[in-house]
Amino acid sequence: MGGAGPKSAIAWLVSVAADPEATRFEWERNPLGVALLPAGRKWDVLILSGELGYPTLDILSRLMDRPGPVLADFGDSRMGFFVPPGTANRWLGTGVRAAGRGTWIVVPYPGRPTGGVRWLVPPDGTGHLTDPMVLELAMHEAAAQIAGG
Repeated sequence: MGGAGPKSAIAWLVSVAADPEATRFEWERNPLGVALLPAGRKWDVLILSGELGYPTLDILSRLMDRPGPVLADFGDSRMGFFVPPGTANRWLGTGVRAAGRGTWIVVPYPGRPTGGVRWLVPPDGTGHLTDPMVLELAMHEAAAQIAGG
C-alpha cells in the first residue's frame, strides 16, 4: 500500500479478506458502516475494558507519535488496540482478550460515522500497529494510576 489516507486505510483493512474487492463493495453499501474482518493476518487485536483502555491510550499517545489503530465499542465499555499478528498467541495479560487467527473483528468504515463501534485512532493505511511491549508498559502505568487514584 502506498501513502497514508482514507483510501489506503480501507485497502489495508480489506486486504485481510478472502475477496478484498467484494468485501469493500459490501462494506461501502452496508447501512451500518461495519464489516466483519478476520484477525491474525495483518493484525491482532488486544481488547481492554474502557476503564483501563482510555488511560492506556492517553499514556500511549504521550509515549509515541501515533499509536496504531484503536477501536471503541458502543458505550465505550471495550477498546481494541491493533497489534502485530501473532501477539494474541503470546499474550498472557489478565483481563485482556486477545483476538488473533481464527477470530473476527467488527470494523467500522474509516471516516464514516456508525451507531456502534468507532475508530478512536483510525488506521492510516501504512500498516502501522502498536508495539505490544509499549502497550503493555502503558497498561501497567494506567493500572497503577487507577489503583492509586
